[in-house]
Amino acid sequence: MTNGTVTTELESALEKHRVELTGYCYRMLGSSFEAEDAVQDTLVRAWRSYDKFEGRSSLRSWLYRIATNVCLDMLTAGNKRARPMDLTDSTPLARAALSPRPDSTWLEPMPDARVLPSTADPAEAAVAKESVRLAFMAALQQLPPKQRAVLILREVLAWKASEVAELLGTSVASVNSALQRARATLAEREERGERAAVSDPLDEEQQKLLERYVAAFEGYDMTALTALLHEDAVMTMPPFDLWLTGPVDITGFMTTLGAACANSRLIPVRANGLPAFAQYKPDPEAGGYAPWAVQVLEISDGRITGFHCFLDTKRWFPLFDLPLRLEAEADEVQ
Repeated sequence: MTNGTVTTELESALEKHRVELTGYCYRMLGSSFEAEDAVQDTLVRAWRSYDKFEGRSSLRSWLYRIATNVCLDMLTAGNKRARPMDLTDSTPLARAALSPRPDSTWLEPMPDARVLPSTADPAEAAVAKESVRLAFMAALQQLPPKQRAVLILREVLAWKASEVAELLGTSVASVNSALQRARATLAEREERGERAAVSDPLDEEQQKLLERYVAAFEGYDMTALTALLHEDAVMTMPPFDLWLTGPVDITGFMTTLGAACANSRLIPVRANGLPAFAQYKPDPEAGGYAPWAVQVLEISDGRITGFHCFLDTKRWFPLFDLPLRLEAEADEVQ
């Protein structure tokens, strides 16, 4: 077997783990792009040091050890990515102002396909989806880095305490203690109502809800949209720290500061284990439609509870493999 063949086989073996490693790094870092950078760094380190890999653990375990170290190094700055509601109080519409914060502030969206490995086990798939949803991701960011790693490895990836202890170079008792503290922190957030409701796997009723949402949004029908929003629905718009609560303020914003979104077009995508849409709004200068936001929706009990618009389209649309322009349809041109 030639060196070229060995190299190709090693690269192929490493590449098979890219999606699950990206999911792990994304949960650790809260950033789509930092997660992909961390995985690339992990695979490069593994490739360069493979001759030192003694096979005492599986290749997968070894890669997770490298990825964990990469993420912990990246987290030493102490930055905790967040949602607008983690940083400020809800703003009444009358005082609404669009104040941006740096990109590094925000929890970022992620396409499902980049972080959710295909699996035939419905229970495993459900856990994976739940663990990348925005509310859970925001809760993870509040944990110290090593607690975060322990919780993800134990609760999401179902590693044994002994396996996590070996990966982190610590004791089983230390792992169990870290897991207990992490669970307590998440439980406290849940008791305070800080974890938003999330959707179940989409059933027929939920699919119809989304169809009604698309019709209401594209038609900019605020009466119809109000009927779809939960009374405590939340709207966020990173990179702005403004967030709004309730149908009155949300639809009021959409008809005032957000009025330019009328007659938009929505393209369905999947993000963070949740239904999502790419929003294109009319381009009055060039015609057609320009990218405006990736919308991620949280739904529960037949209503929309979270309406999260990520506005940095130059970053998000390529990540989701979306075109940076939609042309007007023939019947619109006439």
